[in-house]
Amino acid sequence: MAVKRINLALQGGGAHGAFTWGVLDRLLDETDVEVAAITGTSAGALNGAAFKSGMVKGGRDGARETLNWLWGKMGAVGDMRLANWMRGFEPAQMAQALEYSLPFSMADTLSRMVSPYAYGPFYVNPLKSVVDAFDFDNICVNEGPELFICATRVRTGKIRIFEGEEISSDAILASACLPTLFKAVEIDDPETGRREAYWDGGYTGNPALFPLFNTGLPDDVVVVNINPLERDELPVTPQQIHNRVNEISFNSSLLRELRAINFVQRLLEDGTLQKGTMSRVLVHMIADDELMTELSVATKMVPTPMVLNKLKQAGRAAADGFLLAHKSDLGQRSTVDLSDMFG
Repeated sequence: MAVKRINLALQGGGAHGAFTWGVLDRLLDETDVEVAAITGTSAGALNGAAFKSGMVKGGRDGARETLNWLWGKMGAVGDMRLANWMRGFEPAQMAQALEYSLPFSMADTLSRMVSPYAYGPFYVNPLKSVVDAFDFDNICVNEGPELFICATRVRTGKIRIFEGEEISSDAILASACLPTLFKAVEIDDPETGRREAYWDGGYTGNPALFPLFNTGLPDDVVVVNINPLERDELPVTPQQIHNRVNEISFNSSLLRELRAINFVQRLLEDGTLQKGTMSRVLVHMIADDELMTELSVATKMVPTPMVLNKLKQAGRAAADGFLLAHKSDLGQRSTVDLSDMFG
């Protein structure tokens, strides 16, 4: 049985990263599909770290177990008594219920008016206890899939990629650091020779694709997209406008890289560039834009167990559909028409 090697590019999107959990869970069923490298931002960084840690420790079963542990910690199998009033709601109904609820509205308003630095000694990053519990001995080793974590330098606005022994609890927290909610994460930077502050990697790479162009990695890049690229309806309410601005902002870096890939592929195809001078990149995408357009910033920010589980199942279904339609295309051709996307 020939093994198909792929790279994964995992987007960030808060609690919507549970969709990626489902995608990874389904890919682990395919014993003839091997993940060679992962690039991840924010929730994608958490998913990537859990996947690699578990894979190194216990193979496919270990990766599945660690992902289940991660999302259990994030609320997927937690105490649901506080969410009983929303039991039976569909994701779209829950998104609206959360978005227009008084507690969420107050918290959202507070985040725009009060800096996280104002909390002084009472400040706590709620992700820290989860990320600190990762097994970094397995995350940082050379075996298993290569892992790249993206964060944004606050001072320069440039991307930093953490890999190998550079990956730490602080690196993952930096990748998921939304500046209106969390204090910037400070990490020594050997490139600049100074201690740098970092914010969420989604501003500069959601996720960054260029680390996957290294020699020795496969041509196939499977993007797991959790921020819808298109919304047909014009946003008109404050909540809708804020939500769409968030989606556009966190898709822009990915679209720039995909446009660059399309440009290079065209030059290779028409002979302007000699084959072998640039990487051949085969782009694929696993997404459920129909579901994601029903959700919002509220469901990204509030990891409600029922929504997380629905997102996991949606991720499994989307990956299943992709494998059914395109597994034979892996290693052969792109299944995303970049010319049409940017035409």
